Amino acid sequence: MDFNFTQEQQQFSDALRRWIAKDYTFEHRKKIIHSEKGISDSAWATLAELGMTALPVPEAQGGFSGSAIDMLVVMQEIGRGIVVEPYFATILGAEFLKLAGGQDALLEQVATGELKLACALGEKQSRHELFDIATTAKAGADGYVVNGTKTVVIHGAQADRIIVSARSNGGQRDAGGISLFVVPADAAGLTRRDYRTIDGQRAADIIFSNVAVPASALLGAAGAGWDILDAAADYGATLLCAEAVGAMEALNAATLEYLKTRQQFGVPIGKFQALQHRMAEMFMQLEQARSMATLAAVKVASVDADERRRTVSAAKARIGQALKYVGQQAVQLHGGMGVTDELPAAHHFKRLTMIELTLGDTDHHLARFITQPDFKKAA
Repeated sequence: MDFNFTQEQQQFSDALRRWIAKDYTFEHRKKIIHSEKGISDSAWATLAELGMTALPVPEAQGGFSGSAIDMLVVMQEIGRGIVVEPYFATILGAEFLKLAGGQDALLEQVATGELKLACALGEKQSRHELFDIATTAKAGADGYVVNGTKTVVIHGAQADRIIVSARSNGGQRDAGGISLFVVPADAAGLTRRDYRTIDGQRAADIIFSNVAVPASALLGAAGAGWDILDAAADYGATLLCAEAVGAMEALNAATLEYLKTRQQFGVPIGKFQALQHRMAEMFMQLEQARSMATLAAVKVASVDADERRRTVSAAKARIGQALKYVGQQAVQLHGGMGVTDELPAAHHFKRLTMIELTLGDTDHHLARFITQPDFKKAA
C-alpha cells in the first residue's frame, strides 16, 4: 500500500499550513480565543476560500467528495495550528447529512462556508454512551416537539443549525427508538449557554423546551437513527485522531527545539542522555499514533460496521495513550514554562486533553474494542 499523500492532498496541506503560519499565528489565535465570539469570521471565510469546507461534501452539492484520508491531511494541519474555528463540528455535522441523505441544500451551504453546524449528542448522564438519551421527540400532527438538555456541544453557540439526537420511543439506553433532527439555532424554545473550554474552544449546553420542528427536519427514518449516529461518531473520532497527530507533531518539534536552546551547567539540556531517551520515546509514540490514525481513515468508510468500529476504537484508544504520554513529557521537559499560556506547548497539551475526552476516551474505546465480534478469535 502507498502511504504517500497525492499531489492534491499535499496541496491542501501546504495551503492550510501557509495560511496558519502567515495569518493564524499563535498571538492572533489568542486574540480570537478571548474575543466575545471565540471564533473569527475572517478565518472561517478563508477556510471556505481554500476549499476546506467543500472538501468532504459530494461533488453533486458543490464539494470535492473528499475521503477520510483527504480529511486526515487537513485535520493534521488543524491540530498543528491549534485552530479554534468550528471546522470539526461543521464537518461532523455534514457527515450526518450525507449519511441520512436528502439534505442537498444544506450540504451546498456547508460547501460554500455559508452554514456552520454543531452536533448535540451528549447528555449529563450519558458520558460516552451516545445511545443513552433522555431528550425526547414527541410526534405530532405537524412534526415533532423536542424536550431535553444536551451538554458540552462543541461550538453549539456558534452554529447556524444543530444536529440533535432525541428519543422518539423505547427505553433511555436502547439503540432503537433514536431519531435525529436538524434544528435551526434560533428555534423558539431553544436556549444556548456558551462557555470556553480548557483548550480555548467554545462549547455550549443547549436546552430544548417544547421546540417544535417540522417533519422535514428528521434525518433518516424516525426511530432508526442509531446506525447513522454510530457511523458519524466513528467518522468524528477518526478526524480527532488525525488532529491529535498534528498536535503531537507540533508539540514534539517545540520540545526538541526547547531542549536545544535551554541550557544548564553550560550546555543545552538536550545533551543529557536521559532526556534524549524521553524524546526518542515521544517520537515512537507519535509514529505509532500516525499509523493508527491512517488505518482508521482507511477503514472508517468500510461497509463492514464491525470492522469500522473495531478499527476506530483501536485507533482512538492507542492515540489516547500516545497523546497522554507525549503531552505530559512535553510539559515536564519544558519545566514550569510548559503550563503557561505564553507557550504554544501548553495550548497543544490542553487541546490533546480535550481530544482524549471527546467522542469516547481511551477506557471507553478499549472496552468497545474488546466487545466487537471475533475479538477473542483474533487474540
